[in-house]
Amino acid sequence: MKKLFEYNWQVRKEWLTWCESLSEQELLKRRVGGIGNILHTLLHIVDVEYSWIALLQGKPEPIEPSLLDYASLDKVKQLSDHYHPEVNHFVENWTSDLEWVLLEDVNAKGEQEIFYYGEVMRHVIAHEIHHIGQLSVWSREIERKPITANFIRRGLFDK
Repeated sequence: MKKLFEYNWQVRKEWLTWCESLSEQELLKRRVGGIGNILHTLLHIVDVEYSWIALLQGKPEPIEPSLLDYASLDKVKQLSDHYHPEVNHFVENWTSDLEWVLLEDVNAKGEQEIFYYGEVMRHVIAHEIHHIGQLSVWSREIERKPITANFIRRGLFDK
């Protein structure tokens, strides 16, 4: 599981770099599917990862960052960099003993939900991969080569 987080972080960093060549207009252009535009999708990826990890650590769910407050690529990168050490620490210290620990949460409707920690971790991984797929579709729509989704050839097992 740690390797899949490392994969997501590597791919995210590559997408953030890829976006540097796009205009602000292109980053914020309304698109079909996903969260609606490239920048907001990247912000959403960062926010969801951190929010779930915070909950797993027993912290209150952070307030969802507003696109108005993070309306530039640099600000989204800074937020990702700010959250990363804490998320990385949690992932690096993950043990199989945590798989079946229960997380009690209250959803947007005010209903209590119970999840296993292992379930949440895998959701976080799959969530980012899902949105990275959306970025790939949008990149092709603007006739740009997307970041590769390949897990292999990334050096993740060279460590």
